[in-house]
Amino acid sequence: MSELSANFIHDIIDADLAAGFKRQIHTRFPPEPNGYLHIGSAKAIWINYSTAKKYGGTFNLRYDDTNPVNEDEEFVRSIEQDLRWLGAVPDGGIFYGSDYFEKCYEFAVGLIKKGKAYVCCLTAEEMREYRGTLTTPGKDSPYRDRPVEENLDLFERMKKGEFEAGTRTLRAKIDMASPNMNMRDPAIYRILYAHHHRQGDDWCIYPLYDYAHPIQDALEGITHSLCSLEFENHRPLYDWVVENIGFENPPRQYEFARLNITYTVMSKRYLRELVETGKVDGWDDPRLPTLCALRRRGYTPSSIVEFVTRAGVAKTYSVVDIRLLEYCIREELNREAPRRIAVAEPIKLTITNYPADKVEHFPISNNPTNPDAGTRQVAFSRELYIDKSDFSLDPPPKYQRLRLGGEVRLMGSYIIKCEEAVTDDAGNVVELKCTADIETSNGMPADGRKVKGTIHWVSAGHAIEADLMLYENLFTLENVDDVPEGTNYLDHLCENSLTHLKGCKLEAALADAQPGDRFQFVRSGYFCVDSRHPGTFNRIVTLKDSFKV
Repeated sequence: MSELSANFIHDIIDADLAAGFKRQIHTRFPPEPNGYLHIGSAKAIWINYSTAKKYGGTFNLRYDDTNPVNEDEEFVRSIEQDLRWLGAVPDGGIFYGSDYFEKCYEFAVGLIKKGKAYVCCLTAEEMREYRGTLTTPGKDSPYRDRPVEENLDLFERMKKGEFEAGTRTLRAKIDMASPNMNMRDPAIYRILYAHHHRQGDDWCIYPLYDYAHPIQDALEGITHSLCSLEFENHRPLYDWVVENIGFENPPRQYEFARLNITYTVMSKRYLRELVETGKVDGWDDPRLPTLCALRRRGYTPSSIVEFVTRAGVAKTYSVVDIRLLEYCIREELNREAPRRIAVAEPIKLTITNYPADKVEHFPISNNPTNPDAGTRQVAFSRELYIDKSDFSLDPPPKYQRLRLGGEVRLMGSYIIKCEEAVTDDAGNVVELKCTADIETSNGMPADGRKVKGTIHWVSAGHAIEADLMLYENLFTLENVDDVPEGTNYLDHLCENSLTHLKGCKLEAALADAQPGDRFQFVRSGYFCVDSRHPGTFNRIVTLKDSFKV
């Protein structure tokens, strides 16, 4: 992973160090294993990992597995895979929030003994009523002043499973009149009867995130807890927990703006809904912003890191243009991807004056931007395929591709002239009959005539067949977080986000392409061999865009 450029988080750490901060900088990435990571997660990973590396510190991966309902080992495995794919090695260790359940329980008992926590019997609805609003203070729970011994007994009985789910909570005793709603005696434990992917059925009470997270940070020696801006109003509770438990070297929380991208939904809840309702083909559908989907589509770790680097680290909400992401992968692949020929919608082209039994090979560059990439030999024969879009029976003005009576250059080989177009009963062109100027294989015509158009082709007898998947934005709405009134995000799904082209003709050099291999298909775009279907190529990105950096 590349190093972070200077930002306000580094300014904070620089100030800490200048003030005599003596501890090694230690950061963490704490995902909940209830889904697959997305590109917004990549920003959080990149900030935490690169910050630790810049200051010679360490970086932890910690699974926030304190809510067993939607958590699964599948997600646990995928998270570490994505982390390592991005290049973020958790050199500080891999941890699980659930492994701290015993310590969280002990600390909760300590808060009860200090008079800082109490068992509450209000229902969830009653708690909302007592909580107040942004303009009116809350009311004390009638159970707020239970004696310490009674609270200890009730909390122990909660742990033993004597009460039904939802009938008891353990709440921090802070301030029901606080202007910060998160400080109005928040629940820190709830009863939940659910099998835990790691702890099994050992626990029926589970700590809430705002209570467990600062404890986990403190126990792991995290110095700077870096998280997205949505947790800014939770910071006073974070500080209250570590202060009242009494950690000697407490971590400090700092927030940055989350990553939002145009035409993209980043909510894990929405992503899960898209998957579970079949709107997309699984978590790795190449139209999704999940890291496994981007990997399947053909994005590289370096292009994603370059994108989040360019998007920057700030404290204010913004939406980044998805074309910046496309620019980053396009720039990388323009330098590195080998060129190959693919005919997406093939039409047969017969060169009538070329011998039927003759095959010759033309050298074609593997990458014009890199002379060291060399050339490859591409077979040429009497029967070829060209793309449907490269011929017109009724061409518009200034049309420079093939037409009846017109000439074009077949890329890297001969100039040809179209003599006849064969159509089927519906009027569709099914074959073109052409003649080749045999003297033009190495240059322009001897008579000096100008031929401007160049089209790509493959030899019919040497081509392989494959499918091409052409992807567009999944949503038609630029800012999916700002849905018009009376609609929801599903109303703005793009009907044409996927075009599946079957029976495409590709040059023979692609026969050995392996899943994950990336190419530029000349005049078409950048493509990657699909990891699920080796006979399919996913379009990563088109060749050009007007986006300016």
